[in-house]
Amino acid sequence: MTGSILLGIFIIILVLAAILVVRTCSRQPTPAMTAGVELDKGPRAREYGEQLSKMIQKETVSSRFDSDKTKYYEFHEILEELFPLVHKTCEKHVFNGNLLFKWSGKGKAEPILLMSHQDVVEANGSWEHEPFSGYIDGDGRLWGRGTVDTKGSLYCIFRSVEELIAEGFQPEGDVYIASSCTEEFSGEGAPLTVEYLQSQGVKLSLLIDEGGMIMEEPIGGVKGTYAMVGVLEKGYGDLKFIAKGKGGHASAPGKNTPLVRLGKFMADVEKQDPFTSEFNPTVLEMFRRVTPNMNFGMKFVFSNLWLFKPLLKKLMPVISPPGAAMLHTTIAFTMAKGADGLNVLPQEAYVTANLRFIPHQSTDESIELITEKAKGYDLETEVIYKDYPCPVVNYEGDAFKKVEQAINEIYPGVGVSPYVMTGGTDAKYYKNICDNCIRFAPLYINKQQYESIHGVNENIYIGALPMGVDFYKKIIRGN
Repeated sequence: MTGSILLGIFIIILVLAAILVVRTCSRQPTPAMTAGVELDKGPRAREYGEQLSKMIQKETVSSRFDSDKTKYYEFHEILEELFPLVHKTCEKHVFNGNLLFKWSGKGKAEPILLMSHQDVVEANGSWEHEPFSGYIDGDGRLWGRGTVDTKGSLYCIFRSVEELIAEGFQPEGDVYIASSCTEEFSGEGAPLTVEYLQSQGVKLSLLIDEGGMIMEEPIGGVKGTYAMVGVLEKGYGDLKFIAKGKGGHASAPGKNTPLVRLGKFMADVEKQDPFTSEFNPTVLEMFRRVTPNMNFGMKFVFSNLWLFKPLLKKLMPVISPPGAAMLHTTIAFTMAKGADGLNVLPQEAYVTANLRFIPHQSTDESIELITEKAKGYDLETEVIYKDYPCPVVNYEGDAFKKVEQAINEIYPGVGVSPYVMTGGTDAKYYKNICDNCIRFAPLYINKQQYESIHGVNENIYIGALPMGVDFYKKIIRGN
């Protein structure tokens, strides 16, 4: 290779490096880098905390195997005690323990719906304070199952409507409050509510359900405080993979018995699943908004996705499993069964898997791909349940901007970013009556509080509640 060619390559590399550095340095930090959330220390926070404590003290653990709704009707009595004006003013409907309230407006705007579920998951393990104590400690943290997921936001919804009614306010359009008692196991609550709304010809302009919250460093390496607003919810599926064999005594095993084939299949899927990763528009917009506040190394990469996308698709599962889940359909093996005896080869064994389907490789295509892979191990595939990804909310549309404006006013300087919900919510059932189902709970939480969701020591700052109430007031007022 001649010296002139080497010099040319060197110059090209220098120019490329200069372009990459310039693009990186052009992403200057935003106000979110230094923004913080100042918790309310006054009597309003204390009052709200004490009222939410009453809701927490009522155990509302749900299970698909328990049809008794008595505890939820008792919880409704607490709501009636705490929010008398809501119950006096609004039209109330109960669908087997699931709640829907209608606050009639002036008929000058399309209806909106605010929702947050009343049921919670079990509270196992060793807690610092009893999970249904509703204890408020000296640092202003309210402890208990449901504080974050999601009685905290449910309280803020009811309280915002209660206070607006007390002020004599009437909304321009109808305002609905919905709260299911079956969200934690994707039960009948939300579907029953939607069925009723459809029978009434209701078409919602905006729905706000649980989802992202307000956190510092929401993504590893991203400095600052952000409100993460869910605009895309993946589809859901449960599959069973079945292996059949001759069975027999375990003292004389053959090769590739059912459990062995299932094991090989699962190991293969974990090593190389068949699903394609793509940076969808929501993820690209999320990274566009948070990149300015990344450390230099990450900023260098994410400022130049045009070059580094292929590499990131490979590395994302190692860098951030939650981030990787935003890029592709995921599969997780959850249950298994073999023989009934310790010394018996099973004639039939199976494993189940939970899948979350991404729009670019949606439900049917993803199931077809994993079914083909299973066939390579002589496995049958049974679809236990499947649904489809929800419509993506346009982050440039009026509904998102309305939420974004309210966040900006309540939390000055805090960044707002759309993101992909990797879990499931009741909002998925509303897609036929609402094009703008936003997943966002307007409450500040720290890392420990985020990690306590479905874990131990769930708690929330009572000083975050007034801002949550004010957020919903702004949404209802329309300004």
